[in-house]
Amino acid sequence: MAFKKPSPLPGFGLSLGYTVFYLSLIVLIPLGALFCRVVTHMGFAEFWKLATTDRAIHSYQLTFGASLIAAAINAVFGTLLAWVLTRYEFPGRRLLDALVDFPFALPTAVAGLTLADLFSRQGWLGRYLVPAHIEVAYTPLGVVIALTFIGMPFIVRTLQPVLENLEREVEEASATLGAGRLRTFVSVILPTIMPALITGFALSFARAIGEYGSVVFIAGNKPGKSEITPLLIFLRLEEYDYTGAMAIAVVMLLFSFVLLIGINLIERWASRFQN
Repeated sequence: MAFKKPSPLPGFGLSLGYTVFYLSLIVLIPLGALFCRVVTHMGFAEFWKLATTDRAIHSYQLTFGASLIAAAINAVFGTLLAWVLTRYEFPGRRLLDALVDFPFALPTAVAGLTLADLFSRQGWLGRYLVPAHIEVAYTPLGVVIALTFIGMPFIVRTLQPVLENLEREVEEASATLGAGRLRTFVSVILPTIMPALITGFALSFARAIGEYGSVVFIAGNKPGKSEITPLLIFLRLEEYDYTGAMAIAVVMLLFSFVLLIGINLIERWASRFQN
């Protein structure tokens, strides 16, 4: 009689069952219910009509476009910030490092109110920017700034461990061979941190797409100009247009699935690259 080899992890079956049950209850069932609701209550033609109205298209363009720009800005300046925090010792370094996580701890509504007040016509910065014809509050530019604020920690925290483990002997060898600082960074450092940078960029982009609280106060929420997709879904629900809200929500959900798959593929590629 053949005996089943015991698992090296005691209680693995029970733990796996609980994990699948909990994940299904919190994530899979609600998302599956949304898909089933759309499939059973509207055909593809009606779904496409509701999901591609002019107002919805403008909200997609602003949400994805502003998120992409914000993630790109964070990729540049977040890399610089991670480099400074990792490579230099200076007074206040620990405080600055702690402030990186501030967007995580700060309620998004508070962040939105603060940014809106700061860049309004009478705000500390707005009083100088508005006369120079640079309007931030209640414009798409304000949306980009809000999304940059909430996405910055993802770049910094993703890059810091890689920079800390980067061997400086490689940089010294590059300098010994006559390469300047810029050439060393482009040829030696950048290829090493690129997988982590791409991962941080993707995480920052994904976080920005679903942001609501910090954007709604500074955007102005003008249809066709500064209205983001999460807000449009909320407005559809307030109007009791549940089918319209679900159609737009499914579009965002499908894009989120694609983005999640992309992030996982990037992380696998990064792990192979680093190994």
